[in-house]
Amino acid sequence: MADDNKNNNQQLNIELSEEIAEGIYSNLAIIAHSQSEFVVDFIKMLPNVPKAKVKSRIILTPSHAKRLMAALADNIRKYESQFGAIDDNHQGGYPPINFTPAAQA
Repeated sequence: MADDNKNNNQQLNIELSEEIAEGIYSNLAIIAHSQSEFVVDFIKMLPNVPKAKVKSRIILTPSHAKRLMAALADNIRKYESQFGAIDDNHQGGYPPINFTPAAQA
């Protein structure tokens, strides 16, 4: 019990390089999972372009994916209380996606 309190008081220093700080624009995310991991591919689609590229892939443990989901839900709730409801109507539906995970870990 004392060790748990000691770990909660430790400070984490996070380094953010200039390149990473610029970010990568994504307007589509595809999520796949296996028993041991979640894979989130962030994609940039352009209008009238039939091909899109994965710009970034993040691989998460199931417990981290669940914490991320809770953190996103909390931030969306805070955003909407400050700026109003987010319009999540999907005009035209989802784009056709040819994606089949080829392997499992």
